[in-house]
Amino acid sequence: MFDRFERLIDPFRTEGIEGPPPDTLVRFCWYYTRPIWPVLAAVGILGALIAVFEVMVFSFLGDLVNWLSSANRETFFADNWPRLMWMAAVILVILPAINALWESLFHQGVLGNYPMNVRWRVHRYLLRQSIGFYQNDFAGRIANKVMQTALAVREVVTRIVDILVYISVYFVSALFLVGEASWELAAPLVFWLLAYLGVIYYFVPKLKDASRDQADARALMTGHVVDAYTNISTVKLFSHTEREENYAKNSMWAFLQTVFRQMRLVTVLNISLNGINTLLLFSTGALAIFLWRSSTVSTGDIAVAIALVLRLQGMSQWILWEVSGLFENVGTVQDGITTISREREVVDRAGAKPLVVQEGAIRFDKIRFHYGKASGVIEDLTLDIRPGEKIGLIGRSGAGKSTLVNLLLRFYDLEGGTILVDNQDISAVTQESLRSQVGVVTQDTSLLHRSVLENIVYGRPDAGREEAWEAARRAHAARFIEGLEDLEGRRGMDAHVGERGVKLSGGQRQRIAIARVLLKDAPILVLDEATSALDSEIEAAIQESLSELMEGKTVIAIAHRLSTIAAMDRLVVMDEGRIVEEGTHQDLLARGGLYADLWKRQSGGFIDSAAVA
Repeated sequence: MFDRFERLIDPFRTEGIEGPPPDTLVRFCWYYTRPIWPVLAAVGILGALIAVFEVMVFSFLGDLVNWLSSANRETFFADNWPRLMWMAAVILVILPAINALWESLFHQGVLGNYPMNVRWRVHRYLLRQSIGFYQNDFAGRIANKVMQTALAVREVVTRIVDILVYISVYFVSALFLVGEASWELAAPLVFWLLAYLGVIYYFVPKLKDASRDQADARALMTGHVVDAYTNISTVKLFSHTEREENYAKNSMWAFLQTVFRQMRLVTVLNISLNGINTLLLFSTGALAIFLWRSSTVSTGDIAVAIALVLRLQGMSQWILWEVSGLFENVGTVQDGITTISREREVVDRAGAKPLVVQEGAIRFDKIRFHYGKASGVIEDLTLDIRPGEKIGLIGRSGAGKSTLVNLLLRFYDLEGGTILVDNQDISAVTQESLRSQVGVVTQDTSLLHRSVLENIVYGRPDAGREEAWEAARRAHAARFIEGLEDLEGRRGMDAHVGERGVKLSGGQRQRIAIARVLLKDAPILVLDEATSALDSEIEAAIQESLSELMEGKTVIAIAHRLSTIAAMDRLVVMDEGRIVEEGTHQDLLARGGLYADLWKRQSGGFIDSAAVA
């Protein structure tokens, strides 16, 4: 039975990725509520029915008091059996059945699927966000916003359904029931409602602001803590445990201040609520006695009024926390919107087609890119790479080598000029197809916190275990993989490597990355300091594999260790975002320019630190 309700909503629908979510509260919530609105509407209708029948039960109480005070004991059941049967049906069958249906729809259908649907859709959008989006924020903070916002959207929408439907229907029904007996007896309820709305009007916006500040402070605190955990080796290397304690303490203290501010508001709010509740009970009781003495109301009417007042008193705390919780979550959603609803800096054009690489020719045509700064990182650069040509990019740090590669991969959009692959403008093709045609091994190799096998076949998900082992052997990684074992007892290819691959050495991570690219077998290859983390013996051992990997491919290799790229077909020397020299190793040495100067400064095969300052 539960399974049917749980399947009413599919949280993992894979409709096309649209643009950024709306950046206003109502439109943002509706954007993520639209797929499940029929179920929410059913929940709202059932809530209204529950409210009506619950108030009806109080009318039963008044009728019973009136009957029992004047009825003949001998003929009581004979005189009132139809009404008594209706009471029994409502209390024993109808109300429990509606409640059970509401519970099943809400808890099985909505409560879990709703936020998961939000998380899924937000995650799919953020996976396609630009690289700069992640470079300017904490990964832990972004993840925290995704989790918090999903729950907050659910709470905002479901609380609105509760407040606008259940509470409004309940109060109107109660007011009608008491007013039917005596409008004077209903007057305290009206005045109480006005006072109650005044309390809400004053306190809830303040709680909303406090909650928004608290959500932001919580996300920042989480980001600081996660940042320390992610970089724990650096923290320990520099003996900065105490410094990290203070760094986290500052954000924790800032978060605690928002908690104190919120709790002060809560204390004053509760005192105010208790005050108006006390006045409601006293005024209703006193007025009921006065009206009874003048025979305006019956004892049954008094029983209904007092019972409803006591019920409203009990509900008032819940209602207020529903409303304050609503606005707290409104603050959380608004805070999440600032992160989630950002435009993507790099998007596929409408009608973008897949890139088709047959030869692998690359042309950088008068490209310009500044990272949004006034002065250029790359300025009016033109470079032609022939199909199958292997070039080495050389230059001091900051010369623009890695930026050139990032632009080829379209991590950023050009500010001027074009990049062509086999005469296809990369800005007119899909990003996924472009990057699928480029294999990349970088200096800072990051592995997924999954098994070795999953990391290697990430380059080609349809590859089997034997193909993964073959790639590992070619990358000289098979021997150490065979000896791996994680804390769960998984061994070899099934062993997990830890977050970002922290359980492996730099050289081991690099060899897995090389195996991954070997398996991908893309027609264009980028090696960005690909062997920098390897010792000389291992580097020499895999040079043959790299040569095999480069065979028949267009290759762009970046290295400070000039000896590793001296044998390339052509060397391109960059300085301050421009190409200053081109040629073979011997040609450039003979020219006596920047390359020759860098070569002379090398010690043990590395560019001297003075040369890259």
